[in-house]
Amino acid sequence: MARHIVVELTSRGIRCTARLLDEQAPRTCRAVWDALPQGDQVFHGKYARNEIYTLLPAFAPAEPGPENTTVTPIPGDLCYFEFDTDMLGTAAYGYDPSAVLDSPQTTGSEPEAPRPVIDLALFYGRNNLLINGDQGWIPGNVFGTVVEGLDEMAEACQSIWMDGARGETLRFSRLEA
Repeated sequence: MARHIVVELTSRGIRCTARLLDEQAPRTCRAVWDALPQGDQVFHGKYARNEIYTLLPAFAPAEPGPENTTVTPIPGDLCYFEFDTDMLGTAAYGYDPSAVLDSPQTTGSEPEAPRPVIDLALFYGRNNLLINGDQGWIPGNVFGTVVEGLDEMAEACQSIWMDGARGETLRFSRLEA
């Protein structure tokens, strides 16, 4: 039986439902499902185009690794990316240093080792390309597809792009039967 999750912009009260792609991405689906609910500040993609995402501390006992990857997500795709704080910790990204991407703490003269950061993303429109000027190609694991509510979510995502993301949370949770 298919498993479903809810993707929500909490302040705007907009939700969509996605079906997990257990057959195509079993490790990623298991990692996400077992860690739900998850959510934090929403961001709108700078490079990919029609993407909203949240950044979270690593939550899986072991990272799923690449599976069902793409660099051209389509509308309704949910993607999982693994980064580390060194990859995302530059001023160009503009992340709040008090959030997941805390500046490295030092103990004595040694800086802290990079920490894993998980990016859970929703793609809501066409013509996305996962390339980043600093990192190059960024393949993501497609682990879900929106099956209900994408049009309303896309409208809210455009609002995030045009009106701002400050104070909005992107939340992923299990669909309660």
